[in-house]
Amino acid sequence: MIVRQRISNQIIEEIKNKIKSGEFPVNSKLPSENELAKMFNVSRVPIREALSALSSHGIIESVHGGGSWVRPKPIDKLLNEPLIEVISYKQIIELLETRIILETKAASLAAQRHNDDDLNKMYLAQEMFFKELDDTNKINDQSDFLFHQSIVHATKNEVLIRTLENLSEIYNRALKASLSINTKIEGKKKQVYEEHQLILKAISLRNAEEAEAGMLSHLSNSLDKLKSRRDEFE
Repeated sequence: MIVRQRISNQIIEEIKNKIKSGEFPVNSKLPSENELAKMFNVSRVPIREALSALSSHGIIESVHGGGSWVRPKPIDKLLNEPLIEVISYKQIIELLETRIILETKAASLAAQRHNDDDLNKMYLAQEMFFKELDDTNKINDQSDFLFHQSIVHATKNEVLIRTLENLSEIYNRALKASLSINTKIEGKKKQVYEEHQLILKAISLRNAEEAEAGMLSHLSNSLDKLKSRRDEFE
């Protein structure tokens, strides 16, 4: 029986241990959600959260209508890597909604108030993103976070900066979960890079309206992507 404390994370470790021991062999189909729920004496909700996290890290593959399968080698390397903490679909959506409210205006202020150092940080983030563009093993979370963080800092608004910093823990977890989907969608990473480029161009030209519109479009596209692929979080 799983002790009731961060149940989803404990289930993740239990499933990883069963894969390591061979109880759930590589290339085998995992028990159904109902069967796993009975096995661990929990509801299906933490089972779904655990499977979603394992899938986003490449340890298992969830096939629509076909259950979840243990991925082939290099499974040993994957099993020994720490997973990001579980985050629910609802939390990711709410975080993105909050980002749309805050970061669209942040882009506008950044266009008006940025200095050369701010721009250099944005260009550096884009350079990092570009270098990893064709690497399917990279989800670009570090470069993506740096890009958006640089824009917020360019606003010179301490309240806004601290607000985003206070959200950093859930921000980073949600960002990783969301961006992990991009590696599964052909052309999505390139689209995100190009959206960043449009925002950066508007900020560099001090075009506040275009910067705000670009950020709104960018984050709205992310929200639409998540809503269209909700089943990957359930």
